[in-house]
Amino acid sequence: MVKRHLTVDHKFICFTDNTSIHKLVEGDIEFRQFPLFDEQGWWNKMQLFHPDNGLDGVNLYMDLDVVILKNIDQMATFGDDMTFGVLHDFTGFDGINSSIMKWNNKNATPAVWEKYYEDRPKWRRFQGDQNVTYELLKHLPWMTYMPNEWTFSYKWFTRDDPRFHKSDWTFEKNSESLVAVFHGQPNPHESDVKWVLDNWK
Repeated sequence: MVKRHLTVDHKFICFTDNTSIHKLVEGDIEFRQFPLFDEQGWWNKMQLFHPDNGLDGVNLYMDLDVVILKNIDQMATFGDDMTFGVLHDFTGFDGINSSIMKWNNKNATPAVWEKYYEDRPKWRRFQGDQNVTYELLKHLPWMTYMPNEWTFSYKWFTRDDPRFHKSDWTFEKNSESLVAVFHGQPNPHESDVKWVLDNWK
């Protein structure tokens, strides 16, 4: 999907604990492990801001459970080189959705990782990485929301109109959006909708 929809010069990096996955996946992809091994689940995403993960310069991150539908160059170049670009959460409440982020660790490492790591027990009382990231960034002028029209939730019509029902996963594609976000369940591989099957590959 990225190869089809990103024309900006880039290096594709996948963080994974599966050290043999490179034997199963074709393409110009670099596989890495995170520096720390004591983070679990969604807390591993905080290591995107770790100073020793090798992510230099501007980064565009996407969860594996997103479906890219159109060119995403404007996501990769959003704001300036120090902008921390995030999505509005799909719940309709304040906060962010961390399925897609654009940032630079020159300012994200001290603002996010260092503050999180110095008191992990405190921050882990929050429900998930995106709540911690939002709490640490919300007062900083270089955190900026990407336009809502760039993304849509596979589960909800809009960011304040839940539509998900487990008995009906046949949802329509938002033709104006760049990326469909599959936060939580279902995942893209659990959908038999044609537009998902055609694009998630």
